[in-house]
Amino acid sequence: MLRLLGYLLNQGVVTSKDYCAPLEDGLGLPEFSDRACAGSQCNECRSVCPTGAITVDSGENGGEVHLDLGACIGCSMCVRSCPQETLVNSKKTAVARLSRDDLVISNVDRKVPLSLSRSTESKSLFYRSIACRVVSTGCSACDLEVAACGNSIFDMERFGIHVVASPRFADVLLVTGPVPKAMHDALKSCYEAMAEPRRVIAVGTCATSGGLHRGGYAEANGVDSLLPVDLYIPGCPPHPWSIIDGVKKVMDGRQA
Repeated sequence: MLRLLGYLLNQGVVTSKDYCAPLEDGLGLPEFSDRACAGSQCNECRSVCPTGAITVDSGENGGEVHLDLGACIGCSMCVRSCPQETLVNSKKTAVARLSRDDLVISNVDRKVPLSLSRSTESKSLFYRSIACRVVSTGCSACDLEVAACGNSIFDMERFGIHVVASPRFADVLLVTGPVPKAMHDALKSCYEAMAEPRRVIAVGTCATSGGLHRGGYAEANGVDSLLPVDLYIPGCPPHPWSIIDGVKKVMDGRQA
């Protein structure tokens, strides 16, 4: 017992002190660099995208590229195939968006839609603590990242984020997976069991748009066709910091 205690004491603190620490090189969702795009004469990024998340048009000042992060699975094939290096990997982990439209980014309009500030009118009811019920509709990868949020490295409970077993005790519904038809009734029943005020967060590309599964016979097109979504967290799967940051934005009552 003393040997084990000595071992644990010598390990030091493993919990990350850097909130939303940047990712390593080569990881993360794609973003646009300052380099111009060749436009429809190239089309390499669009042709390799497995989910059709990229559109390319030719404009007066070169190519105009639009990327839907809500459909992006983070495969980085577009980054590797871009000869102009217009697309690069982003190191950011704070990627949550309030609106589905804000997940569509462009190399022409470089404004960052996520300029969220806390409401000055009143503090959110969830300001100090929030209870989350996780509903998995078919994505084990996102479920693993949600579970990782509670490990000793990320320790989401230090921010007041707790996972509960029943929707009756939940403030937020964390939905993972593409939400196929077989899960529609179960998901709606879970939402209806929650007390007001209640929030819904789409965790991952599948929950946001259906990802690779959208448009199929299973009607797996994401959660916002069934429930009102308050926040979208892109990624396939999202990084634990992305999930924690998204929940914290709901806790803080962020507004666009």
